[in-house]
Amino acid sequence: MRLYFAFGANMDLVGMSRRCPAAEPVGAARLDNHRFAIVRPGFATVIEAPGATVHGVLWRLSSRDINVLDAYENISSGLYGRAEKPVRHGMRTLRALTYFVWEPKPARPKPGYLEDCVLPAARRWKLPQDYIRALEAFVVSPGARTPWSETRPV
Repeated sequence: MRLYFAFGANMDLVGMSRRCPAAEPVGAARLDNHRFAIVRPGFATVIEAPGATVHGVLWRLSSRDINVLDAYENISSGLYGRAEKPVRHGMRTLRALTYFVWEPKPARPKPGYLEDCVLPAARRWKLPQDYIRALEAFVVSPGARTPWSETRPV
């Protein structure tokens, strides 16, 4: 079993139980020196950023679960990659697998991605309120003309 740090859709218990039925939630965790970003094609990634923190959920996965997530994250296309990163869970620092976009290009989130999946999961896991507010800032109203940039805070 390996640890996996989720910061987007895979924080959702229902979605993860469908994709990876054997996955075991460990609890809330954080990835320091990275920031959350929405990139093309409208989903989340983490980008190295000294002093920033991404909050998420730590899971324990089987090798079969990892293969499923590799397919779900479309690793074979070359858009996403994965790496082991140090994450904090409580007072411990652990190594956990995480997925990221190789060449992040800023984008708007897919409709419903944050509102229906990421934000409810962040609230369910009781991630810090200031972090949840920062995630809420990524939500774009239909028809809104919001400039998107890589410097968006989180």
